Amino acid sequence: MKKYTLLFCAALLLTYCAPEREDPFLVGKERVGKLQKTHRVSQLDSIYQLDSLVRDTASLSIGRNRRIDVYEPGGTHLLTLTPSLDSLERIDNIRIWDPRFKTEAGIGLESTFGEIEKAYEIRKIVNSLNNILVLVKEHPVYFTFSREELPAALRYTDTPIEAVQIPDGARIKYMMVGWE
Repeated sequence: MKKYTLLFCAALLLTYCAPEREDPFLVGKERVGKLQKTHRVSQLDSIYQLDSLVRDTASLSIGRNRRIDVYEPGGTHLLTLTPSLDSLERIDNIRIWDPRFKTEAGIGLESTFGEIEKAYEIRKIVNSLNNILVLVKEHPVYFTFSREELPAALRYTDTPIEAVQIPDGARIKYMMVGWE
């Protein structure tokens, strides 16, 4: 009996002391999946060694990598990375394509405006011709909604849009992270 108790205690100890596996689809303040804010473009090949990186060939011809797409081995488009223009080779912007990526609050591409509003405080809403950009406080993630998600009376106006005017059921068009 002592032998089983000792084995149980050892297993319990190993369970609590084992390092936590990082969620490969977590969008945090300092990371998006495997990518951390401190990583540089030159590190991408080692970070995504099991995935495929596709660099924008039009930009390569003029000497600047403007976009880098990340695909899973099965062909699923995960991310599009946009490097900074400075010499530090940082990643400035990330477009999230895969709905498995979610913030700590559980917000992802399949979430609605109502879910975002419950999880985060809205910092600012920016109008554009075809879309509405929603920025949240204390997080680098931001969301784009099509104007088609708005009530008909607001779709074609250039007046500022308030959060109360966006329907709770409005679906996210783009989910982005800005680390500038």
